[in-house]
Amino acid sequence: MEENITSFLYYLEHIKGASNNTVQSYERDLKYLEIYLKENGSLTINDLKEEEIEHYLRHLEEQHKSAATVSRTLAAIRAFYQYLIKENKLEDNPAKRIALPKIEKKVPRILSQEQVICLLEQPNRKDTKGIRDRAMLELLYATGIRVSELISLKITDINLQQGYIMCRDAQKERTIPIGKSAISALQLYLGEVRHILVRDSNDKVLFVNCNGYPMTRQGFWKILKTYAHMAHISEEITPHMLRHSFAAHLVQNGANLKSVQQMLGHSDISTTQVYMHLNKETKELMDEYHKSHPRA
Repeated sequence: MEENITSFLYYLEHIKGASNNTVQSYERDLKYLEIYLKENGSLTINDLKEEEIEHYLRHLEEQHKSAATVSRTLAAIRAFYQYLIKENKLEDNPAKRIALPKIEKKVPRILSQEQVICLLEQPNRKDTKGIRDRAMLELLYATGIRVSELISLKITDINLQQGYIMCRDAQKERTIPIGKSAISALQLYLGEVRHILVRDSNDKVLFVNCNGYPMTRQGFWKILKTYAHMAHISEEITPHMLRHSFAAHLVQNGANLKSVQQMLGHSDISTTQVYMHLNKETKELMDEYHKSHPRA
């Protein structure tokens, strides 16, 4: 069974060109199912029927897993069975008729432009760590890239003269422009700091931690939370909030949706349209306030 999952994950990554996040999520979902089956009888994934898959999905709901998690789990199971059919190891996909749970679309949480500016001002520009941290924060907000993409960037992905970065994910890549503030922060980091921090001078990774090794997601998250606290941002902040804020602020300032979609790397523009709705709601709220408040 493990051999089938391993070959499926290889197929996803190297043949289908799925993102690292998708591959890791599907691997986790299938292994959780495998553990569940071992703990609750002698069935394997190969033996499952439609009713048994539905029972497992109900089990996830009883464990208070979100509709998005249940939906992704079903997608992983469907894709796995489809792969086994393609490899002539299975004749039918027992998950194909199971309905996906309805996922309530949440309005993304964003920071105000003032909060972002305050956050970016927190790192100490005269300190080695502060110079690095400011470069990371400026670049994240300037481009809207995911934190996984940020920590995967190589020096060769940055073109400061032309003012853009190349962001690569599996077999896809996209060019994202960067502004003066991010360029200035990166020039300072690359010119004065990175060679001090990096352990191996041959390592091409852009951002490294204080031990000289590549920055991790967890490491960046801790850095972000520290500066959010210093900026007196009381709400729980995540790296993805900067991505949402980047997109929302672009739309609020007149960027067209197609350009925002390309910069974010969304395959479907409907995913990007949430920022247009968010902008519309904000504008309506502001209009109502200025129309009705006695001291507006």
